[in-house]
Amino acid sequence: QVQLVESGGGLVQAGGSLRLSCAASGRTFSGYAMGWFRQAPGKERAFVAVITSSGRNIYYADYADSVKGRFTISRDNAKNTVYLQMNSLKPEDTAVYYCAAGSGGYPSINYDYWGQGTQVTVSS
Repeated sequence: QVQLVESGGGLVQAGGSLRLSCAASGRTFSGYAMGWFRQAPGKERAFVAVITSSGRNIYYADYADSVKGRFTISRDNAKNTVYLQMNSLKPEDTAVYYCAAGSGGYPSINYDYWGQGTQVTVSS
């Protein structure tokens, strides 16, 4: 089992920044790919970014309202933590953000463990 706890969410004005953290405990953190997802009100949960277990490969969402270029995922295996640095935030980034631990190769990663989520609210 892997337990994941997100933190760092909050209320921020448009154009501001937040850094989310996801602390893992339990089984070996470094063996898992770590992803961030978000779910806006009334919408399906959506992929944001993933970093492979080694940290060598990173993938970001490539949908219309892309986070690429504004968000940065990173991990510190010594601290069992994955981060999501979010810059130039927009009101449409408002969502509950979840981290997840998974196995397998991108894009077919199976996410076995999920955190409880942290709310990010961006005001205009």
